[in-house]
Amino acid sequence: MASEDVLRTHLQELRRGTVVVASLIALRRPGYGYALLQRLAGHGFPVDANTLYPLLRRLEDQGLLTSEWNTEESRPRKFYRTSPDGEAVLDLLLADLTAVQNSMTALLEGEDR
Repeated sequence: MASEDVLRTHLQELRRGTVVVASLIALRRPGYGYALLQRLAGHGFPVDANTLYPLLRRLEDQGLLTSEWNTEESRPRKFYRTSPDGEAVLDLLLADLTAVQNSMTALLEGEDR
């Protein structure tokens, strides 16, 4: 059996791209960073805050998320939402993820292509 460190490294690599997809899906409903951390963790995507906040800024810079400040509560919070461009990219990413899953299933089942 592979060492725990080796397994942890490969799991981290596997999940790195899926966190982008999961965030774009979750932010179809507006949310702020901490709530997103909790929501992702609750769905099996534990993400460190030091990873998520730069990711949110990067997705916003790429035009895949929009944001606005909510100052109505006692503590101002920046809410993010998946933009129309983000929805388009999400559709492509989900299609590719499905293709990868289908290819993996075929390999597991020993199918030749």
